[in-house]
Amino acid sequence: MRIDDWRLTEDVDDFMDRAGDFLRSRPGLHIAALTALARLRARGAAAYGPEAPLFGRLEDGGGVRAAFQRLPSRGLAPTPLTEGQADVLAARLADLGHRLPYVSAEARTAAAFAEAWQRRTGAVPTTRVRMRLHRLGTLTPPRPVPAGRERAVGEEDREQLVRWCAEFAADVGEDVTVDADSWAGTRFADKGYTFWETPDGTPVSMAGANPMIAGVVQVDPVYTPARLRGRGYAGAVTVAVSRAARAAGAEEVVLYTNAANPTSNALYQRLGYRPVAEWTVVDFAPTGP
Repeated sequence: MRIDDWRLTEDVDDFMDRAGDFLRSRPGLHIAALTALARLRARGAAAYGPEAPLFGRLEDGGGVRAAFQRLPSRGLAPTPLTEGQADVLAARLADLGHRLPYVSAEARTAAAFAEAWQRRTGAVPTTRVRMRLHRLGTLTPPRPVPAGRERAVGEEDREQLVRWCAEFAADVGEDVTVDADSWAGTRFADKGYTFWETPDGTPVSMAGANPMIAGVVQVDPVYTPARLRGRGYAGAVTVAVSRAARAAGAEEVVLYTNAANPTSNALYQRLGYRPVAEWTVVDFAPTGP
């Protein structure tokens, strides 16, 4: 494998023309990349910062075998790579003088790239979070279902929705600002949301769903305020959005969990979600100017 087998571009349309079929060949596994690329095409690169984005595809035998993206002000997000592919990618980016704040990838890929990046640049890797990708099998509603009903979130709910998304971001350690002014530029803005509300109409939990891409709907986020947890609301609202995704024609419904949270992992497995991949975000601390 040669270093220039990784073909780089800053043009998202060119990248999707050449690598789109590869990404869509395993849309559940590649859903994070497909979602970010769809947002980039809809909003424009300027929505993510002044830098140009960077995309790459690994070609071998006339076909694409792997790909990556780096959005402005973000880290590297590659598809699953072998150790050799990760090493050559690290060499390619290091030779071009790139600096990376983090890599977010399937766990073995993240480990292989982090090791190669440290060896080539001296940057010190530190695992930030381990996540788990789940795919819905047989949807199994919780028993008993908590009292109340699902309800689509409307414009009149915007203030509460923004507040809950901000609380969710803080809970999971996302370094983002979510408020009325920044809302349109956040990853939360282009989703459809559902509330679970009690019989008197009080919202007690929410779930979001990304637009369908390549037949896949990603459920994200799911949030219940801390004072209301443990009552089955999160399970009920997750079932509601999962069922709606299936009814809309989704071939796959997926979601990510924090691998270190046994409560949420157990909940989603009871609802019919099955683990399909481990995911890791590794931060890089620079060692020099």
